[in-house]
Amino acid sequence: MDVLQTIKIKSKEVNEKLIEAGEKKIEINEKREGFRPAAARGAVLYFCVVEMTMVNWMYNTSLAQFLGLFDDSIDLSAKAQLVKERVKNIEDELTKRVYLYINRGLFERDKTTFKIMMCTKILIKAGKLTSGDVGLFLKAGAGIDDRNKIFNWMTDKTWLNLKALSKHKFANDHTCFFKELPDRIARNDAIWRQWIEENEPESMPVPDYEEKIQADQNIGSFIHLCLVRSMREDRTLLACNMFIRNVVGEDFVKPHTDQIKDIFEESKPHVPVLYLLSAGADPTGTIDDFAKKLKQFPTGKVSMGEE
Repeated sequence: MDVLQTIKIKSKEVNEKLIEAGEKKIEINEKREGFRPAAARGAVLYFCVVEMTMVNWMYNTSLAQFLGLFDDSIDLSAKAQLVKERVKNIEDELTKRVYLYINRGLFERDKTTFKIMMCTKILIKAGKLTSGDVGLFLKAGAGIDDRNKIFNWMTDKTWLNLKALSKHKFANDHTCFFKELPDRIARNDAIWRQWIEENEPESMPVPDYEEKIQADQNIGSFIHLCLVRSMREDRTLLACNMFIRNVVGEDFVKPHTDQIKDIFEESKPHVPVLYLLSAGADPTGTIDDFAKKLKQFPTGKVSMGEE
């Protein structure tokens, strides 16, 4: 009887602990789900980095490198009491850290490409853009065949871009945003021609559409970018910088020069720092000066090219 009574008590304790463990499991899962957006941002950025190898094979990056950046972003991002704020801080720190790390190894001509990829993929993941929207930006009127141009002052290429833009439905747009664009240009020919022929059309208010574009907080900047790309292709790069600034912030469009101190802080004993030198560039003096400040001079340097 004593043994049975003991078993009964133990069984009750076990059941209580199982119930408590179940509650803890639900609580942990809820907290874990709260951090899922940070993981999703990491996945988006990782595939941006991976896809840059299609631009140039030299941009190859390992998963271990990226995971190191992800871990550093968690450790170094600002702490917060609310999970939502904490996740936002991790996302911002991760985005900035990945950009600075990858930007260091990109040719100048490819830096804007990476930032555009990063911004569009972030918006696609958030459901604000679709791959079709990005396709319009990349191809514009390249797949359109329309020879019924109604504006003599407009080039054939611009006319095809205009037709593609007027037929496209942006994300969450049940009607084509620029469906009436050809008609509006026809009605306000002089105003539109003046806007198109401006030196800086990307900085000027868009006739007939400015308020509507500004009112769309989700993809207004992308719609504006597509309009400039279609009507004034030569100003696309500058419009891209405006779009990047609106999506991820001013820091991503400012010129950035990496300092030896920053590179040293990111380095590890078993990971060498590799410099790919252009003609006339020699970082030896800068490295030695920094090493002397740390009292670690001389440093180990190996030339992998011609002496």
